[in-house]
Amino acid sequence: MNAPPFGRTAAGALAEALSRRIAGDVRFDDGSRALYATDASNYRQVPIGVVVPRTRADVLETVAICREHGAPLLARGGGTSLAGQCCNVAVVLDFSKYLNRIVALDPEARTARVEPGVVLDSVRAAAEVHHLTFAPDPATHSHNTLGGMIGNNSCGPHSVMAGRTADNVLALDVLSYEGLQLQVGPTPPPMLAAIAAAGGPRAALYGRLQALADRYAAQIRARYPPIPRRVSGYNLDELLPERGFQVARSLVGSEGTCVTVLEATLQLVHSPPHKVLLVLGYPDICAAGDQAAALVSQGVTALEGFDDALVRDMRQSGLHTDDLALLPEGRAWLMVEFGADTPAAARSLADGALRRLAPGGPAPSHRLLEARADQRRLWQVRESSLGATAHVPGQRLTWEGWEDAAVPPVRLGDYLRAFTALLTRYGYRGDIYGHFGQGCVHVRINYELTTAAGIARFHAFAGEAADTVLRFGGSLSGEHGDGQARAEFLPRMYGAELMHAFEQFKAIWDPQWKMNPGKVVRPLGQTDNLRLGTDYQPAQPLTFFKYPDDRGDFGRVSLRCVGVGECRRATRGTMCPSYRATGDEQHSTRGRARLLFEMLRGETIRDGWRSHAVRDSLALCLACKGCKGDCPVGVDMASYKAEFLAHHYAGRLRPRAAWLFGRIDFWASIGLRAPRLINALSQAAPSAALCKAVAGVAPQRRLPLLATIDVRRWHAARTQRSGGKPVLLWLDTFNRCFTPAVAQAAIAVLEAAGCRVVLSPPGLCCGRPLYDYGWLALARRRLQAILAALRPQIRAGLPLVVLEPACASVFQDELGNLLPADQDALRLRGQTMSLGAYLQREAPAYAPALEGAALLHGHCHQQALTGVGDEAALLRRLGMDCSVMDAGCCGMAGAFGFQARHYAMSQQIAELGLLPAVRAAPAQALLVADGYSCREQFSQAGVRPALHLAQLLARAGR
Repeated sequence: MNAPPFGRTAAGALAEALSRRIAGDVRFDDGSRALYATDASNYRQVPIGVVVPRTRADVLETVAICREHGAPLLARGGGTSLAGQCCNVAVVLDFSKYLNRIVALDPEARTARVEPGVVLDSVRAAAEVHHLTFAPDPATHSHNTLGGMIGNNSCGPHSVMAGRTADNVLALDVLSYEGLQLQVGPTPPPMLAAIAAAGGPRAALYGRLQALADRYAAQIRARYPPIPRRVSGYNLDELLPERGFQVARSLVGSEGTCVTVLEATLQLVHSPPHKVLLVLGYPDICAAGDQAAALVSQGVTALEGFDDALVRDMRQSGLHTDDLALLPEGRAWLMVEFGADTPAAARSLADGALRRLAPGGPAPSHRLLEARADQRRLWQVRESSLGATAHVPGQRLTWEGWEDAAVPPVRLGDYLRAFTALLTRYGYRGDIYGHFGQGCVHVRINYELTTAAGIARFHAFAGEAADTVLRFGGSLSGEHGDGQARAEFLPRMYGAELMHAFEQFKAIWDPQWKMNPGKVVRPLGQTDNLRLGTDYQPAQPLTFFKYPDDRGDFGRVSLRCVGVGECRRATRGTMCPSYRATGDEQHSTRGRARLLFEMLRGETIRDGWRSHAVRDSLALCLACKGCKGDCPVGVDMASYKAEFLAHHYAGRLRPRAAWLFGRIDFWASIGLRAPRLINALSQAAPSAALCKAVAGVAPQRRLPLLATIDVRRWHAARTQRSGGKPVLLWLDTFNRCFTPAVAQAAIAVLEAAGCRVVLSPPGLCCGRPLYDYGWLALARRRLQAILAALRPQIRAGLPLVVLEPACASVFQDELGNLLPADQDALRLRGQTMSLGAYLQREAPAYAPALEGAALLHGHCHQQALTGVGDEAALLRRLGMDCSVMDAGCCGMAGAFGFQARHYAMSQQIAELGLLPAVRAAPAQALLVADGYSCREQFSQAGVRPALHLAQLLARAGR
């Protein structure tokens, strides 16, 4: 009973009714529909429209309006589902923006009541204060929602502590498509009798559920595998009398096909405050699987496994290369976590488990990680597995499709032998990892999904894989659900009789079959609605950037995002500041990547590079490069934005901001002819207001002062060091025209380090602001001019020290992307380094005495490309107590925060974490920030002045 087509006229009437009757956001435009056309799976279905409800009343009214118009409905969480259950031709309800509160948390009762859009880590952080946690924690825990977890019956590494999401849900407030609103949970016989006696719709529904359970009880008991990770199918076993007629738990994992969840009451469990991580090395992944079950019985809090193919691919992709050094010798590994109330007790558990391993035979290699930071490093390796295996340089893309089957843990090793043999027979490859403590195996496989033969092979493989897992007493899904990827194969697992029971269960809750139709039961076929498929033929435009990591193919670029949604997290790292501020999918890296994919596909978004939907989505992109550093697949939205704008404005006049801010080097150089006059005008109230109005600068901003010192003249006039190692210092526009004291300090520091400083020739600018406005042809010419001017120094191997991280990123990133075949470009990229990196790596004898505390903030480009490890190590080597901040983007991002239309957003981003962290820091700690825009943000926010590293180091030489 799949939904019939829903035409534009019907959609328009539906949207009009919704706009009149709800307070939430109603988005039926093509751009919004394109945003929600895919999840993290292989599937694509363009929705009718999107509703972002603000209140529970909005949800009730939306369902009522959809019922009046006969529109299918899909409730969506974080959109990270891997089986296709999160996309449909339906009205999508996105709870994540507004309905995301923890309603109540009771540490005594160990319960939490939450709205469906709440992020798991928010709940865990609130519970951890009381040494409690919600045990299921998928790798997407920083951004997935409880509503989505309930829909998928999610699990994660720590499910060994307390089971699946279903095992940790106490009650649900649900709404049926028919409008029935009720709270469901455990229903002991007296309560069931009272409900029946009360009569009404609830009694009728419960009566049908009870009759269904009674009718199929024998089949349920016989065919439901007794394993910890049975996620496939509906949880009809929860309706059995011995389980307590758990109606809420029967709905967990129903993937939005039965009801809409309005609120959930969760069970919390004790969270051991002290943990250790025992890492075991094995000769192969099957041998690791053989020992998983024995280890689980030792009281573990998590037990994960992965193979050497994953490690090899991570190294090839440049992911977590330093963290991988923590692994002991082996070609497969188990991460075994033990938790206790004291460090000694946790360590004792690990030691005892190690002693009991392989009695009478050789024990695996091992390493015990007790430091929390080291444990976190390996957990990041494990949690990056999906992204790390999707886009490995030089290899075919990998896809989901058979990525989370589960077997009894005692049979895991043998299952892995059979499964890897099946992969080999089909000529597929895939890195194996997963929740080995509960027998769940993850793998992305390099299917070929654009030809009829490749798709047929994919389908045949999935069928054989299903038979293989069932032969070992397992479940088709052990975490990610059935959706469309596995639902076709459910009859092999449950048989025709139970499949009929599943249909009846859905019909009891959704008699019109309007809730997420075509998923789980009466499903669309596994190869229907593929995101690629035999008709996949994206546009192949000529581009300015060459995208060497994607074979120069912008279509492949648009496939880089796999949808896991790391850009939607609210803490850690830099990406994605605009999403953190808005909570809106269109302003996430994933949303923008999805729109670019749809733009090239040309169906929903049909106006190509001229698309306003894509332009508007990119408008709040700060081009911070946070995604390039934080995204597990290296999505580089800053480059994609520049590429889009270059084509979007081709043959058209760019906006005023592009001419003023994008060409700042030109205007600043003119201003330097009369800096005192310009400064007087820019600081005096009447003229400053006029200047800001003309330039589109926010009235709240203070215009920067132009330099009154010419650094070149100053350097030429002073006594210079005649000997020493020559170093080429890049004199960038910002430090030349606005903060010459930084350049002066850097020259003094480099000379103190024994260097002879050579300034870059006049008239050169890296063109950093040009990229923000799509001036890519001009940017390329600028780089070619730089290469020509610096060719002797480049070929002589002179280090290029760049003081401004945004400028350094041009040489370290854009240069190789625009001119990947130019050998001088490649040489210059390798010779470019920050002042801190140069002093730490090339000047070990430089050792002025420093003391005190430093708070180090890395510019977003710096964090994305190189990090601030060299700067931190240098300050610590010189005697400072240096703390590196991890509080996100400053929000200024070049000219972004100066512009009137972005001022509020800029301040909101800064207040998300960075400015509060600076205010909370000890008063005596010096704030160090190499980025000009970062220092401006700190200064204009009035928190405390920030120094460039050069200025801090110059103090030591006085």
